[in-house]
Amino acid sequence: MKGFPLAAAMIGALSVAGAGNAAPNKPVPYWASLSQDEARMRVGPSLDYPSNWVYRRRDLPVKVVQVLGLWRKVEDSSGTQGWMHVRLLSDTPTAIVTAPIAPMRQSPRDGASVLYRAEKGVVGRLSSCSDGWCAFDVHGQKGFIRAGDIWGAT
Repeated sequence: MKGFPLAAAMIGALSVAGAGNAAPNKPVPYWASLSQDEARMRVGPSLDYPSNWVYRRRDLPVKVVQVLGLWRKVEDSSGTQGWMHVRLLSDTPTAIVTAPIAPMRQSPRDGASVLYRAEKGVVGRLSSCSDGWCAFDVHGQKGFIRAGDIWGAT
């Protein structure tokens, strides 16, 4: 009986800690990105539901539109929605190019030198966005891209 209060206190502490991790720190909708090289989107919030999509692209941006325990209902850039386990997602701000060709410029203005040209479907990481421009990094190739040319955490 001596150990019972201690065990009960530990179980209570663990259940409170687990509940805190299951809830998002921010209101929905919010931006996330894929943290794995392969991530399955499911038709429902459980491993018992079949996969309707398999994404093979780390850092792909998604919009979280609903939270249910450790599951997140997400939407991709084409509007497809489904459920992913929270362990497949990251808070890293990313975006995907939606314009046919998007110039990546040296500074955030139209007259700045073009450093690179990103094609539709290129995924990069964002460090900041303001005044219609975002700092965009594609595997070390950095520049500024118009926010209207990308979909993601702008």
